[in-house]
Amino acid sequence: METLEERERNEKRRKENLGRIKHKIVVLSGKGGVGKSTVSVNVAHGLAARGYKVGLLDVDIHGPSIAKMVGIEGETLMVSSKDERPFPIKVNDNLYALTIATLMPDPDKPIVWRGPLKMGVIKQFLQDIEWPYLDYLIVDNPPGTGDEPLSVVQLLEDVSGSLIVSTPQKVAFLDARKTIKFSQQMNVPVLGLIENMSGFVCPNCGTRHEIFKGEGTEQAAKDFDLDILGKLPIDPNIVQSGDSGAAFAKDFPESISAKEFDKIVDQILKKLEAK
Repeated sequence: METLEERERNEKRRKENLGRIKHKIVVLSGKGGVGKSTVSVNVAHGLAARGYKVGLLDVDIHGPSIAKMVGIEGETLMVSSKDERPFPIKVNDNLYALTIATLMPDPDKPIVWRGPLKMGVIKQFLQDIEWPYLDYLIVDNPPGTGDEPLSVVQLLEDVSGSLIVSTPQKVAFLDARKTIKFSQQMNVPVLGLIENMSGFVCPNCGTRHEIFKGEGTEQAAKDFDLDILGKLPIDPNIVQSGDSGAAFAKDFPESISAKEFDKIVDQILKKLEAK
């Protein structure tokens, strides 16, 4: 158990870290498998490509995927001396990433933790890591509105906004709507909705096919008076980039999906840089 002195020191460290971060964005989804981590990674890459200093924090404790998706799998945190805190891993000149995957020697070993342990490690991510000055911190959360997103919002204190990710069908948005309500309840502005797996455009004939047909995004946008920031079609190159740890938009800049990611980043900047 922390002593009063330790608690005060840790709280001071956390506030010093957060004081070096201008904008904090949480990425949320109601269900797993809708592409939340893909959105987190590509929004982070998009902001970094425009010259902003970006941190990418993976708080999906049980299913971390960020390390593989940004190409830092197997790397470990580094410190310059025993008296200093470790730094997040540098992905490129403008992008830094932190995930529990870099702290686990066996990637196949499950993390079997209850809520208090998860909150404890998220707190350590924010107080025991030497974060640099950042324009943006993108936080990739596990699906739902449980321990991890609740801990993140409470610990960050002043979250700039949330991105809500879902696939188009109404059944997926049954849960995504709860994340909208969660954001509102926690006084986190919803920056907008992102529809992933929004149809498939045949590369041979150009015909669009609605694989996950539905109007859940439009209905939620109407019901909650929110913006739809972008609609990302199914694109095998996104899968390839994620599996290889490459920056998708950099490798496939003329693709429909890359242009949608550019549009999403444009709108995030428009909403937050004016503040």
